[in-house]
Amino acid sequence: MLDFSILTRYSDLYLEGFLNTIKVSVIGLICSFILGVIIAILRIAPFRILNFLGACYVEFIRNIPLMIIAFFFYFGLSVYINMSGFVAGTIALTIYTSAFIAEAVRAGIQSVDKGQMEAARSSGLTYIQAMRYIILPQAVKIVIPPIGNQFLNLVKNSSILGVIAGLDLMYFGDAVHEKTYVVFDTYIFVAMFYLVITIPLSLFVNYLEKRLARAY
Repeated sequence: MLDFSILTRYSDLYLEGFLNTIKVSVIGLICSFILGVIIAILRIAPFRILNFLGACYVEFIRNIPLMIIAFFFYFGLSVYINMSGFVAGTIALTIYTSAFIAEAVRAGIQSVDKGQMEAARSSGLTYIQAMRYIILPQAVKIVIPPIGNQFLNLVKNSSILGVIAGLDLMYFGDAVHEKTYVVFDTYIFVAMFYLVITIPLSLFVNYLEKRLARAY
């Protein structure tokens, strides 16, 4: 049986970690989506140098561990910038997730009929305007399910903050463990708090996926 006295005694630590995890997740979701869309546009822009830069970003970030990125910002830049674990972890999550979102958005953009871009350009819109008003709104609707899965991954990946003193759930879970020396119960409660975030998000993503499937 779980020792719920651990949860009640250290509820303040669990709650602080829970709120910080929600905070880093929301910030990471917004920033990674914006950055991912920008990188996706670079990848399909009518300029080879932009395509090259976008491809280099995606391939490099997707093929290195998230922990390396977090360590780079927290430890590697500490000589030049005094960055907290929370800030360093948020930046690392944003950069890492944006590479996967960029690929999803790029696939969505390429699935939109090319004639729509040509029609938009012939009507006087610039490339950026055509992307903003014509192509991207359609592409985002198409890729909501895979982007939703990346958002779920971001929430779970936020546990990386526990390694760099990011004051998230894992960080305070470790703090509770150091006080109680109880492993199983302590981290089961941590997992329960993660589920409070991920299950509603997963249900919402599934709902959107089914609704879009019916629409199409």
